[in-house]
Amino acid sequence: MSCLIDTIRETNPEWQTMFDELAKATTLSLLIIAAWQLTRVLTVRMVEETLMRRAQAKTEWKPCPKCGKRLQSKGFKPRQIKSIIGDIKWKRRLGRCANKCVIGQIAPLDEELGLASNQKSDAGLQQVACLVAIFVPFETAAMLLKQLTGIAISGQAIWEWVQSVGQRMMKSLEAELEELAAGKLPEAENISAEIAAQTLLTGADGVMVPFRPQAKTAAGKSRWREVKVAIFARLGTAYTRAGKRIPRLHRHRVAAVLGDIDDLSERMWLEGLKQGVKEAPQVVWLSDGARGLWRLYDERFQSYATGILDFYHAAQNVWSGVKVWLDGRTIRCQNWFTDARHRLRHGQANDVLDDIKVASTLPGLPDSAEKALTKLYNYLDKHRDHIQYDRFKEMGVPIGSGLVESTCKWLIQQRFKGVGMRWSEDGFNHLLHLRLAWVNGRFDAFFPACAPSPKL
Repeated sequence: MSCLIDTIRETNPEWQTMFDELAKATTLSLLIIAAWQLTRVLTVRMVEETLMRRAQAKTEWKPCPKCGKRLQSKGFKPRQIKSIIGDIKWKRRLGRCANKCVIGQIAPLDEELGLASNQKSDAGLQQVACLVAIFVPFETAAMLLKQLTGIAISGQAIWEWVQSVGQRMMKSLEAELEELAAGKLPEAENISAEIAAQTLLTGADGVMVPFRPQAKTAAGKSRWREVKVAIFARLGTAYTRAGKRIPRLHRHRVAAVLGDIDDLSERMWLEGLKQGVKEAPQVVWLSDGARGLWRLYDERFQSYATGILDFYHAAQNVWSGVKVWLDGRTIRCQNWFTDARHRLRHGQANDVLDDIKVASTLPGLPDSAEKALTKLYNYLDKHRDHIQYDRFKEMGVPIGSGLVESTCKWLIQQRFKGVGMRWSEDGFNHLLHLRLAWVNGRFDAFFPACAPSPKL
C-alpha cells in the first residue's frame, strides 16, 4: 500500500495537497473524511483510465442499420457521466455511415457500457437517489446525497428519476395483473421450509392522503383520497434478553392502491398467491369491520383463511351501543361494558350477544337505545364466527389488527403525509410503487445492471 501511495504522489504531483491534508488530520473524523475524498478522486481516475484503454482497443464496426454498409470511424469525441463517485470523463470512438444515412453517431463503447446517447447520469446514481427518495422528500434526498457523497443532484432530477422508474414498475404490475386475469398464476416466492410452515397473517385497511385539487397546480384546497393497503406477514418467534420466547412478525409483503376495494382485491390476491396463501398450513385474516374489507375476504380468502374481527374494534362497537342504552356517564354503563368486554374476550361471545338481544326488547326502551342495540346485535351476529377470541388465542394468533394499522403508518403516512405535502395522482403512484418494490424485495430488479441495494 505504501508503494502504491508513493507512486501516485510521484506521477500525480497535483494530488500532493490531498495527501498532505490526510497526513495533517488531527482527529479520526478528519482523517476518515480526508481519506474518503482522496479515495473518491483516485477511483474516478482509475475508472477514467480504464475507459480510455478500452476506447483505444480495436473497434469492430457494425453495418449501417439502413443501407448495410460498414460504418466508418469519425475519430474520438468526449463523453461525461455523473456517477456516485463523481463526474467521469473520457473519449471514445464515434462512427457514421459512409453513405450519410440518417442514423446519428454510433458509439460502440457506449453500447457496451449500457449507456444511452442522451444519458447524463449513471444508473447506479439513479438507483441510490431513488432509494433515498423512498424515505425522505426529494430536496432532502438531494441534500443527503451531497453530504454523504459530494455529488450535487437537484431534487427535481431525483423526482424525474422516481417518475421514470415508478412508471416502469406500474407497467410491470399491470402486466402481472393482466396475466392473472387471463388465468396465469404468478410464480410463488422462494422461501425456506421453516418459513413456509409458519402462519401467514394478512389483512387490509385504508388511509387518507392529501392530493392537489387540480392537475399541474398547487392552488386550491386539498382533496383527501383513500389509499387501500394490504399486508402479508409470517408469524415467527424471537427471544428476549431474558430468554423468553415471544411471537414476532417478519417477511412483510404489501400491496396498496389509490383506488377502490376492487382494485385492492386483485392486487392483494396477486400478492397472496406469491406468498403461498393456498399452501400455508394456517392463514389468518385480521381487519376491522368495514364491509368492503369483509367482502374482499369472502370473495378471495374465505376458503383459505380464518377470519378475525379486530377485538378492539368489536369492543368499541359494544361501547357505542351500550352507552346509548345506559348512558355512558354512569357507573352502571361502565360496569356493564367492562363485564361484556371481558366475556367477549374469554369465549363467551354468544352470551354477550344474547344479553344485547334481550336488552333491545326491554319494555319502555327509548327508540334511540333500541336502534343502537339492534344495530350492535346485527353487527356482532354477522361476525359471530369472527369473534371467538378464546379459540383464536389457543391457535396462537393475534386478535388485533395492529399489523394492518401499523402498515398504513409506515408505508403511507410516514412518507406521504409530511407537513405541507399534497400530491398529484401520478407523482403519488410512482413513488408508491417504489416503496412497494422496496418492501417486497423487488427494487433491485428494476436496476439490473447495478449493485444490490441494502436489504431490510
